[in-house]
Amino acid sequence: MKTPFVYGRLATGDNFTDRQEETTHLVNNFRSSINTMIISPRRWGKSSLVHKAAKVAMEMDKDVRVCHIDLFNVRNESEFFTLLASSVLKATSTKWEDVVEVAKRFLSKVLPKVVFGAEPDSEISIELDWSRAKENIDEILDLPEKIAQERGLKVVICIDEFQNIANFSDPDYFQRRLRSHWQLHQGVAYCLYGSKRHMLMEVFADASKPLYKFGDLMFLDKVPQKYMAEFIDERFRSTGKAIEPQAVDRLLELTDNHPYYSQQLAQIAWLRTQATCDIATVEDSHQALIEQLSLLFSNIAEGLTNQQINLLHAIVEQAQGLTTSATLRRYHFSSATAMYRCRETLVKRDIIDVTAGAIQFQDPMFAYWLRHIYFTR
Repeated sequence: MKTPFVYGRLATGDNFTDRQEETTHLVNNFRSSINTMIISPRRWGKSSLVHKAAKVAMEMDKDVRVCHIDLFNVRNESEFFTLLASSVLKATSTKWEDVVEVAKRFLSKVLPKVVFGAEPDSEISIELDWSRAKENIDEILDLPEKIAQERGLKVVICIDEFQNIANFSDPDYFQRRLRSHWQLHQGVAYCLYGSKRHMLMEVFADASKPLYKFGDLMFLDKVPQKYMAEFIDERFRSTGKAIEPQAVDRLLELTDNHPYYSQQLAQIAWLRTQATCDIATVEDSHQALIEQLSLLFSNIAEGLTNQQINLLHAIVEQAQGLTTSATLRRYHFSSATAMYRCRETLVKRDIIDVTAGAIQFQDPMFAYWLRHIYFTR
């Protein structure tokens, strides 16, 4: 029997839970050509939300075309512009003849090479001569707008892992170049998001950065516990099993209602359930998950300095007033400045988040492991 819970990949169909308000908001932005930047911690379902909204938008409006781009393995401008041109051409064309014809007309100075696989339904790829393309970047940046205007389309370009532009040789100049073109586009909307919250905050929420106030800034929250509980209960029932309400509450308490871990723990509990899942099954499943993750968490801890570990210890123990003399002495910090440096490093490593002055762990399982295993040794 197929397991009813999905994590670590896109959640589609029945596996996509709630996010009704966010989906509607994003669909309206897509259909209205409004740029959107989405910010949230890792594994909160940004990619699933974007793909869901894209599907709905295209179903509602036949003129919408959505182009999905993932910058996970993109490390320089050449790769970015090649991927952008290739993805836009494929997303806005219905057959390979269109790809060739549009490439010839709108990228005449770039002279792209269209490569077809051996099989009729194989993937089409675009190759650019970078020595020529870098002198004509304007053609590539304006490609989606030209196609949108000529064909009466609403083109939406969704770029995942957008923070990877920080790896480019001059990221601020690159952003300025993007904005100088993108802000003029009337038939194209850009949706930018990624997995590094602190880096995206620097790009989109820093007034000194080129993409500051580039569009609608969405801060994605967790799925409300009520809806997550209903989802877990429904998924159990869809397979002929059940889960006690108290067990659902305990499961979400253990995962801090984290979307990824809630589904992972629910799956482990589902696999261990014959008929009805109870609290004991959830507790046992949680311990199994912590044991499964222990090696990963040990490696993370081993890569931290003593002072960084000390700060995590203070956060776990909910120490009051981290910069007070008593707290600094207790956790062996030489000064408040030293503590702040550790905090910034932990934020950049995506271990903690600081929101409105409050510090929280990005990974609730890591926080549990620190509290109940690492610091109790």
